[in-house]
Amino acid sequence: MHRFEMPQEYVKRVVARQGRAHACERFDAPKTALVVVDMQNYFMVEPYQSACAQALEIVPNINRLADAMRKAGGKVIWVQNLAPWESERSWSVCRAMYLPEKAKARWEAMQRDNHGFELYPKLDVREGDEHVVKRRYSAFIQGSSNIENVLRDNRIDTLVITGVATNVCCESTARDAMMLNYRALLVSDGCATASDGEHAATMGNFYLYFGDVQTTDEVIARLK
Repeated sequence: MHRFEMPQEYVKRVVARQGRAHACERFDAPKTALVVVDMQNYFMVEPYQSACAQALEIVPNINRLADAMRKAGGKVIWVQNLAPWESERSWSVCRAMYLPEKAKARWEAMQRDNHGFELYPKLDVREGDEHVVKRRYSAFIQGSSNIENVLRDNRIDTLVITGVATNVCCESTARDAMMLNYRALLVSDGCATASDGEHAATMGNFYLYFGDVQTTDEVIARLK
């Protein structure tokens, strides 16, 4: 799991601006959702090219958060990344950032009938949870997913975001959520990426300008 501690300089700046260290000091649980981003085999296990070893280590924390969220009356939303073949054209800029063989492997692995698309089997997915399929890094960008419909249907205004990768799909989704007027929180020990440095950069910048950052234990304590 990533070693991370919020720099005290950042905490002081946030307190000076908003008068407290955490934007989410408390949760109205029925209006809160745990959003689990892209915890799919493709991003977690070898031999997939985007496997992230750190993602395996956050599974227990995500399961703890999901259990606490359900018990408090909130929702759990599992987000899965799909790479539709049409996006070869509509998102050709992304495809061009990969060598041809790597682009092909990515697109093939994230089809609905592929093992890479499936949620990692040790995640505690329950009946009654919501499922969202997205087609871009952010779940919120226009045309990516129906997540806003799911949130509106459940009267959700606060998102607790976990998953992989911290600085790609988690960050993109969390930033856009804030821009669309949702309270957004990244769980520092519930997200994973390739390196401690990348993880820390996202957590620090998000906390300074976009929302809140808390640990799994802090979120669970505030849900009770």
